[in-house]
Amino acid sequence: MRVSEAMTAHVVTVPPDTSLMEAARLMRDSDLGPLPVCGDDGRIMGVLTDRDITVRATAEGKDPRATRVETVMTPEAVCCLDTDDVRRAAELMQSAQLRRLLVVKPDGRLAGIVSLGDIALQPVDDALVGQTLERVSEPPASR
Repeated sequence: MRVSEAMTAHVVTVPPDTSLMEAARLMRDSDLGPLPVCGDDGRIMGVLTDRDITVRATAEGKDPRATRVETVMTPEAVCCLDTDDVRRAAELMQSAQLRRLLVVKPDGRLAGIVSLGDIALQPVDDALVGQTLERVSEPPASR
């Protein structure tokens, strides 16, 4: 089964010049986890997480009204292709210890987001889902 069949296609994104306050409110109001940061062309520039806001902005005393998303986002977004098999997505989740992956089209534009829950709802090997959950839940070696 392809990732495109399991993913959520409607994904809320922000441009890189969005203030942290706007992004945080959007995360709260829309009940979002990771927030993809995309350029005008729809290509992923990075991803903003609540951890990015906390560790890279709040802990450093940055003004959330003046600080832009691009200054604290994680620029290395882990992605899979919409044409990938869901097993490939699960492998990426395991290796990067992520519960959600951004999904891109072959041209690099955002296509959607796939979560571990999305994969669990598909007719895939239950052992794969269990193994993925176990691996993404393991404490990281070091941060």
